[in-house]
Amino acid sequence: MASPAPISAPTGKGAGLRTRLTIPVLAYCGILMAVMQTVVVPLLPDLPRLTGASAGAVSWMVTASLLSGAVLTPVLGRAGDMYGKRRVLLLSFGLMAAGSVICALTSDIRVLIAARALQGAASSVVPLSISILRDELPPERRGSAVALMSSTVGIGAALGLPAAAVVVQYANWHVMFWVTAALGATGVALIRWAVPESPVREPGRFDVTGALGLAAGLICLLLAVSQGGQWGWASARIVGLFGAAVVVLGLWWWQQLRSERPLVDLRLVSRPRVGLSHVAALLTGFAFYANSLVTAQLVQAPEASGYGLGLSIVQTGLCLLPGGITMLLFSPVSARISEARGPRITLALGAAVIAFGYALRVVDSRELWMIMVGATVVATGTTLAYSALPALILRAVPAGQTASANGVNVLMRTIGQAVSSAAVAAVLVHHTSLVGGAPVPTLHGYLLAFGVAGGVALAACAVALTIPGDADPDDGPQDTRRGQGRATRSVSDGVMEGA
Repeated sequence: MASPAPISAPTGKGAGLRTRLTIPVLAYCGILMAVMQTVVVPLLPDLPRLTGASAGAVSWMVTASLLSGAVLTPVLGRAGDMYGKRRVLLLSFGLMAAGSVICALTSDIRVLIAARALQGAASSVVPLSISILRDELPPERRGSAVALMSSTVGIGAALGLPAAAVVVQYANWHVMFWVTAALGATGVALIRWAVPESPVREPGRFDVTGALGLAAGLICLLLAVSQGGQWGWASARIVGLFGAAVVVLGLWWWQQLRSERPLVDLRLVSRPRVGLSHVAALLTGFAFYANSLVTAQLVQAPEASGYGLGLSIVQTGLCLLPGGITMLLFSPVSARISEARGPRITLALGAAVIAFGYALRVVDSRELWMIMVGATVVATGTTLAYSALPALILRAVPAGQTASANGVNVLMRTIGQAVSSAAVAAVLVHHTSLVGGAPVPTLHGYLLAFGVAGGVALAACAVALTIPGDADPDDGPQDTRRGQGRATRSVSDGVMEGA
């Protein structure tokens, strides 16, 4: 890997302000990315009427961003390692803003779905930002910044739902996309102003064949997982998609092992410290997603069901808001635990806290205050686990592969969330009763979903405890090399002041 080229030190008061704002700007971008993923949720019940499309077509407003995000996150992460993380970060955020503008200008469901696919590119914001923080911050400042960046996923999701619900309830639905477009454009401007370009690069030719193979395999896999409930798990389409995913991803794996410059370094993934971290990410993503997904349905269930609270979408968002605030407050705590005990212990503790939160949900999911307590405990555990995952990756991979490795880790979380959505839907569909002539999930179904998610969280805890401990690879010659570059770059010092 080529040595990093030093960046000339910025001068003047404006430069000092920019470097102090690097971390807040990256956190803002991560939160806005998560907000973008959730803003369409309040719209889904009304979109068939607003667009003249079927409910099945409208569901692709969520599926499209899920698929594109899953495909583009590892691809853009690799591109960031090769061509510059800030450059690719600007591209992904610009695509998100462009998608918002398109959504604001149309009511055609086909165009809306395509625009949502563009917005999925923003899923690469977090791994790219974490990679930038690794390159710009010394080890003693890195943990808290990475923990904050990881927590933005939950913070943005908790903020996005109630905010979008208020806009939908009191304004034209296109206004919501104009707002996200304006926020996205602001993010692009802030990135250009406050985020330095990382000098750490991984030279070589981009693996186009690997990118296309991964895209094809992931699309088949995630389509089958996300649409199995609607199309029928035993239908020819779903079985065919699963079969195609196995074949395509198998060929892709074979191609990656033989490529001189692979898109994903599978030999690196095969190391226990990296591979087990990815497995833990998948399981944690499953456990995390069930919290907001099931809680939202539970509190909105009609009171006639005997357990539902009949809350509006705005009230539902407010119920989840304490979890987002908790994630913000606990991110520095997570960093301190990782510094004292190591990130694998933080990950195991986070997964155990998630399981405890679901145990509370199983004990009592009738009283609103208990529902909020249980959901907040799960959010707390998610903060610990999500902040530990990138810290594990940072300790296990070379600096030149940070963005791509974290991109794969985020991809595993995404797959876990997709599987969680399908599993929860399957559980609730098989446990329903008629309320007012309409099928409504039973309380037993919700409790079973909580139990499954808690069990998966315990599995994540067990996997975390098997991850080998080791020293940060940056403590070796590579860190010395970057330290020499940092001597000519006061950028890092300024960022340290803002950490």
